[in-house]
Amino acid sequence: MRRRAAGLAGRAMSAFAPRYSSGVVNFSTASTGGWRGASAMYRSGAPSHWTPGSTAAIRTFPARAFSAVPPAHPAPIPNSKMQDEFISGTSAAYLESLEDQWREDPGSVPASWANLLRQMDSGVTGSELSEMYVAAKTGAAPVALSASNAPSSQSIQESMRLLLLVRAYQVNGHFMASLDPLGLEVRKVPIELDPALYGFSEADLDRQFFLGTWQMKGFLSEDNPVQTLRQILNRLRDAYCGNIGYEYMHISDRDQCNWLREKIEQQERAQYSKSRKKVLLDRLAWADMFENFLSNKYTAAKRFGLEGCETMIPGFKESIDKAAELGVESITIGMPHRGRLNVLANVVRKPMQSIFNEFKAGPKPSSDVAKGGSTYTGSGDVKYHLGTSYDRPTLRGGRIHLSLVANPSHLEAVNTVVVGKTRAKQFYENDSNRKKHMAVLLHGDGAFSGQGIVYETLDMSQLPEYTIGGTIHIVVNNQVAFTTDPKYSRSSPYCTDVAKCVDAPVFHVNGDDVEAVARVMELATEWRQEFGRDVVVDIVCYRKYGHNEIDEPMFTQPLMYKKIKTHRSAHEQYCDKLVAEGTLTREEIAQMHEEILRKLDQDFEDSKDYRPKPRDWLAAHWKGFKGPDQL
Repeated sequence: MRRRAAGLAGRAMSAFAPRYSSGVVNFSTASTGGWRGASAMYRSGAPSHWTPGSTAAIRTFPARAFSAVPPAHPAPIPNSKMQDEFISGTSAAYLESLEDQWREDPGSVPASWANLLRQMDSGVTGSELSEMYVAAKTGAAPVALSASNAPSSQSIQESMRLLLLVRAYQVNGHFMASLDPLGLEVRKVPIELDPALYGFSEADLDRQFFLGTWQMKGFLSEDNPVQTLRQILNRLRDAYCGNIGYEYMHISDRDQCNWLREKIEQQERAQYSKSRKKVLLDRLAWADMFENFLSNKYTAAKRFGLEGCETMIPGFKESIDKAAELGVESITIGMPHRGRLNVLANVVRKPMQSIFNEFKAGPKPSSDVAKGGSTYTGSGDVKYHLGTSYDRPTLRGGRIHLSLVANPSHLEAVNTVVVGKTRAKQFYENDSNRKKHMAVLLHGDGAFSGQGIVYETLDMSQLPEYTIGGTIHIVVNNQVAFTTDPKYSRSSPYCTDVAKCVDAPVFHVNGDDVEAVARVMELATEWRQEFGRDVVVDIVCYRKYGHNEIDEPMFTQPLMYKKIKTHRSAHEQYCDKLVAEGTLTREEIAQMHEEILRKLDQDFEDSKDYRPKPRDWLAAHWKGFKGPDQL
């Protein structure tokens, strides 16, 4: 292979030989030697009668006079010209290894080199390559760098400082992300993200700088080594400082970091199609209108609504669709009371007639006797603590089993129950790869940072006898927990910082941007299926009412709730966006809303004669399990 590679390299050298004056090496007829032959000649000073193979000839280099005094002030070189010229004798070893690398994996070398080597391999002659080069460059012949045109120390330092700036955005760019939908949080931008720290000013924005091409994923791996400072900053801010803030550089595994970096820094980010946007709007409308319907029908009832974080519902459903696509057969869910009724109705598909029926006071005896002889019609717990299960069809044509575990209040004790149930399913169904059965845990911001069982569950997540191949954690971060501002409730910048102890990536997202929420939920699901490790999605949102709908939050957070009263919902904002971009008309959106409201009214009427079923509060009949009236 090396002899073949050397021959091809020789032809590449011949492509540029005609551009030199007399006295250069002539490989135009050589079949062996190539880059390695040239390298040997340069290193050993081969005599003029040396011949590689049987046909190539060498002519001696004429003597050249060199000045003993170097130029006093070398002329600056444009950064766009600061690329290695491969005709240099000092680069021979590099070129040899480059060809070997290309033959093993063509995608592992820069595109320009891959094209050259591919042309040489297809039989293009050296003279033809030379003509192509002349037509493309139309400049002076490539020469080895000398003292007069070598990169200045200033250029080298600027390139190094730019690499530090790129890394600073990868590490701390989330501090500049637009995460708070209310715009109340005043965040101090880290000095590491200020170009002035690295010696750059506004006058440098349109200057070209050399970044190089690196063997890694993401922004620095692209074959675009020279860019302006403005281009670099725009790419970094678009990736790290939008409505999503990524924390992943604390992860010690290089492959995991590269996988995430490639997803985050891709130049052409995938956009949702019109049909997918309509689906997102439909799911968001159901989440929002369900809460409004309950608020209008049961004004004095506690329900712990999801208003302010309705985008979690379409995001959760996107995650379920992605999980089914990646081979997941069942998802076990644990969550607090905040938003449980919405998850029951719109995600796990508990009959809405049953939910509406539970808002009515007093016992509701059933005329139907349940299996086992019990006439008991419920669990005895309040409606926002209950669970259920359902085989849910997905948009991509599959089915997936969802099981929401009952849980009292916001206590995180359900975490270990969900993990244990998922582990049991994996055990009994021989899911040794832990790809078919998955756990999803929802948390409040105060509970995630304040309850010790969260850390304990995370710390056991990778133990051989306890691991379930990763859990997706969703934090409904209303920025107030119960009644306490974050600066008085925790010492860490984020409520999710505890998850870094197990190298879990954390995706912070603005809760008013439904497309961003859906995107990070899909990314979290892909991560879990790819690496089998925990991941956290922090949905930064707000709580429209008090801790429950009867509380008055103006007593404890007057400034926040003054802002909330005038803040438009994510549903309204997304409707405006789709109309503005031409995806939907106002008439089409109004028709969608009318259909949803019609179905809600119908389920409400049907709830008046609804009789609860065991399935509403148990997944299935358990043999030997007795109802309360049989004990």
